Amino acid sequence: MEATEGHPPAGVTGRKYPPFALYLGLFFLLLCVNTLLAKFAVFSFAFGPGISSFYIVVALMVVFALWFGMWGAVAAYGGCFVGAGLLSGIPADVSLYWSLADFWQVLIPLVAFRCLSADPALRNRRDIAIVLVFGVLLNNICGALWGSATLALGGIIPWNTIGSAFIAWWLGNCIVCLILVPTILYIFTPLVRTHELFIETWWT
Repeated sequence: MEATEGHPPAGVTGRKYPPFALYLGLFFLLLCVNTLLAKFAVFSFAFGPGISSFYIVVALMVVFALWFGMWGAVAAYGGCFVGAGLLSGIPADVSLYWSLADFWQVLIPLVAFRCLSADPALRNRRDIAIVLVFGVLLNNICGALWGSATLALGGIIPWNTIGSAFIAWWLGNCIVCLILVPTILYIFTPLVRTHELFIETWWT
């Protein structure tokens, strides 16, 4: 079918996707940012091995995933694995599965936003409710449960300290996400959306 004036042919969105190399560059940039901030948070606000009472990077990880899809989610895992894990003294074999905590914390809001067709710019009450439920509460509950349990499983913390580790992890992350995630999304999403690397779906 030929395009009519001012409109692309049927089945064509008209959007030109960036080269794959740009997505890789974006991934490594996000990975570096996440790694450095994860290391800083765990070093500066340490509650225990790999646990920060003020893990500020988790808010950025959530935002990056909502802006850049799975590239942001995988970068969150890598940043945790290196920054909060290896550079903080957690053995590589434990960090491999322990770092999934940060992956769950960003994947849950990403899946919720994509499947429920929510707008990261938070244009209405429904979008705000979705980010609060899936980007502040549930994601951090899952991350804190996974993180504290796998630290005990890996012998990094005693089993009888899982409760305190969970509370410190979940409460700290909730406060950070509650303050930063909605604010950053509301203010900056309209600007980021104009860039070609902004991802509406999962990978492109």
